[in-house]
Amino acid sequence: MPLPGMRGTDHIGFTVPDLDQAERFFVDIIGCQRVYALGPFEREDDWMEEQLNVHPRSVIKENRHFRCGHGTNFEIFEWTTPEPPASQPRNSDIGGHHLAFYVDDLDLAIDYLRSEGVEVLGDIVISKQGAAGQRWIYFLTPWGMQCELVSYPNGKAYEAESEVVMWNPTRPAD
Repeated sequence: MPLPGMRGTDHIGFTVPDLDQAERFFVDIIGCQRVYALGPFEREDDWMEEQLNVHPRSVIKENRHFRCGHGTNFEIFEWTTPEPPASQPRNSDIGGHHLAFYVDDLDLAIDYLRSEGVEVLGDIVISKQGAAGQRWIYFLTPWGMQCELVSYPNGKAYEAESEVVMWNPTRPAD
């Protein structure tokens, strides 16, 4: 039995070392829009540990929420904590992650990121099998978080053979 009432992903949250730097990057370079901010949050009891699984004296300095086009919203946090922070995880680490942005023209988007001094990793990858029709490449934020640009303007191969359909900006809404 799946999760009752599940409709989709609402948002993704991640921690950054500097909220202002992250906001400048996501708004000025990527083109996201900040929708609101909350905080600070600090507690003298064990609420932080019980609710968020962090050190009880941890403080959320602020969290900011962003909307990036038609995708899932995300929130970024900046914390202070008595414990030293862990390093930025790689995809191969437990908890490793990346944030992917759909673009209409992958080559144009890559040229733009490079012109803004963003580190783009490797070469464009052309997907195969169920993801055929997709091209992608990774890049890094100023603090080293992994992100991806992805494009599949004519859809992905699995969509022709499945009832599960990804969002595609070229397909009319149902």
